[in-house]
Amino acid sequence: MSVELRDMQWPDLAALDVLEKELFGPWAWSQATWWRELAGRPRRRYVVATDDEEIVGYAGLDHGGDVADVMTIAVAPTHQGTGLGRSLMEWLLAQAAGSEAVLLEVRADNAPAIALYEKFGFEQIQVRRRYYQPGDIDALILRRLM
Repeated sequence: MSVELRDMQWPDLAALDVLEKELFGPWAWSQATWWRELAGRPRRRYVVATDDEEIVGYAGLDHGGDVADVMTIAVAPTHQGTGLGRSLMEWLLAQAAGSEAVLLEVRADNAPAIALYEKFGFEQIQVRRRYYQPGDIDALILRRLM
């Protein structure tokens, strides 16, 4: 396995749509959302992780001032537990250079993601009750001071 990170490109959107739906089901971003996100560059920055040209992960950041926001970070099931999430988080934090803080939102039931974020120094600052519908799942807002 030889995973490489590269800038996300317009032709990646079809593969991202498939992976996004696999990972996030009813909460997946639509292709229209992906188009808007990429159109937001250079303020919005996105990367994909590829393994033999197959997209196996991705991450994005909105760097709009003193606070940067993690827009998304995801790893394909075939590559979870390999350190790819850590690599993507390192990329996100490097992109946030110059910010005072980085914020992100995570489902309260996503223990592996929460553990990763805590390893990088993120702390919970807010709870959005029953944010994810259906399912009545809370969203946790985490912050890392830079």
